[in-house]
Amino acid sequence: MGTESPTNYSYIPHNFSDDSSSSAFSDCNSDRSGEFQTAPSQTRRFLIACATENSDDLIHQLVHDLTSCSIDEQKQAAMEIRLLAKNKPENRVKIAKAGAIKPLISLISSQDLQLQEYGVTAILNLSLCDENKEVIASSGAVKPLVKALNTGNSTAKENAACALLRLSQLEENKGIIGRSGAIPLLVKLLENGAFRGKKDACTALYSLCSVKENKVRAIKAGIMKVLVELMADFESNMVDKAAYVASLLVSVPEARAAVVGEGGIPVLVEIVEVGTQRQKEIAVAILLQVCDENVAYRTMVAREGAIPPLIALSQSGTVRAKQKVEKLIELLRQPRSGNLAARMSEVS
Repeated sequence: MGTESPTNYSYIPHNFSDDSSSSAFSDCNSDRSGEFQTAPSQTRRFLIACATENSDDLIHQLVHDLTSCSIDEQKQAAMEIRLLAKNKPENRVKIAKAGAIKPLISLISSQDLQLQEYGVTAILNLSLCDENKEVIASSGAVKPLVKALNTGNSTAKENAACALLRLSQLEENKGIIGRSGAIPLLVKLLENGAFRGKKDACTALYSLCSVKENKVRAIKAGIMKVLVELMADFESNMVDKAAYVASLLVSVPEARAAVVGEGGIPVLVEIVEVGTQRQKEIAVAILLQVCDENVAYRTMVAREGAIPPLIALSQSGTVRAKQKVEKLIELLRQPRSGNLAARMSEVS
């Protein structure tokens, strides 16, 4: 399945050709959940905190404990592996090579929600290492992570979304993750999650939806309604992220129809009028794709009063923004409705 990159983005942790989108999606990088409660053994915790070059024996013991018959021992081992992987980047490869990945994946399917959370979080932290991504995916992590996204507690869902994001940075995993049922669950988290969950889901969807088949899945899951609502809420701190995802999706006809059907045109015109410079530019990019081949949509955009803020942006925006604005204004001039054409002429 081919990958579309209409705006030439390459996903985190690599550089974006568009610096504005890089900053919009720069904060789904690691486990940001609170530290677990202090372990009973202070000596063990001291070893966790200090382990560097001499951590090998400890790691092998923890991996062994992951398969213990005692849930408490499993939790303790998963917790400490999570901390080692979070705080000591050099330990991530060591932990994977010690054989931790498969037993951690098994824990993700646990009925014990806390144990599931610990397993998800440990896998997330291991996935921060590029060398581990392929091993994690090939070991069967995707389906359990999707299950955690569906049945886990809030932290497990958020960290599962981040882990799937990390795995999706390997191009071949995007289709696998999409076919696993992750897209509707990420849309649900985007709609109903707490602020962190919304951000993590949005970031994961942005990565996954560079693949056309996942765009269609997201649209069928109702993502456009959620994105329009987020773009309309300037207090949500999600306008930029939601707009970038929408800009990626509207390359397919189903998304253009959906954004119009969900009332997106008035929202996008408002963003062009009162949004930040970055928000204005991405809203123009969306409107340009929506209007490109549809006269009816152009008429709707013009009737929402888009011309005056577009003209203002053409005088104050970046060179790239001005080019898009000029193209959009040109499209909006094409409808042949007499009154509308006259009004456009007066404004310009």
